[in-house]
Amino acid sequence: MSNIKCTVEECQYNSSDICQASTIEINPNVKDHMISNSKDTACETFMSKGKVME
Repeated sequence: MSNIKCTVEECQYNSSDICQASTIEINPNVKDHMISNSKDTACETFMSKGKVME
């Protein structure tokens, strides 16, 4: 497992600021725009700690 830093405390895959998901999906936040910084991206793997995993 890679050491992928994640500071989204509400995500159930976050454990001590490290993503524990077996895979991740990152997509652009902005369509038809050149990505230039991390704010232009979004982690589609996010799952709220309150959700039950299937």
